[in-house]
Amino acid sequence: MSNAPFRVIPLEGVHERTTFVSDSEALNRYFQLQVSQDVRRRVAACFVAMDGEQRVAGYYTLAAASVLLAELPGATAKKLPRYPTVPAIRMGRLAVDQAFKGQGLGGALLADALERAARSEIAAFAFVVDAKDKTAAAFYAHHGFIALPDTPLTLFLPLATVRGSI
Repeated sequence: MSNAPFRVIPLEGVHERTTFVSDSEALNRYFQLQVSQDVRRRVAACFVAMDGEQRVAGYYTLAAASVLLAELPGATAKKLPRYPTVPAIRMGRLAVDQAFKGQGLGGALLADALERAARSEIAAFAFVVDAKDKTAAAFYAHHGFIALPDTPLTLFLPLATVRGSI
């Protein structure tokens, strides 16, 4: 376990990815084998939390997305223009290395991603996540995310609420 402060930066080729081990084999495999291709192709941006010893403690990915207006809760949808879709930013993946669990890094990475999305000069209404299970959905709900009515493992947070808090 480490008590070192974390620095969140864009993933670079020099970052050691092969030793990263989270509780999810799928997230490990993606980070170790696929993420650099997605970054190179510009289908995702990846940010890593580095500890004081330059070890990757966690990561998340962001990408442009859209949400169908009809999928949003009625109270939210009625406040928006009647376009078929609304722009969003999707957090595709979020993982913390097992050695850094229990230090609040998952929440810190989520906060960093939300701030990064809210500060973007490209318009987006919401920050969207696809929770892998009910436990992950509860994590996001704890941070203020709202489940889509027909797909409860897809949650969103209006970026206007984030902009008001930074």
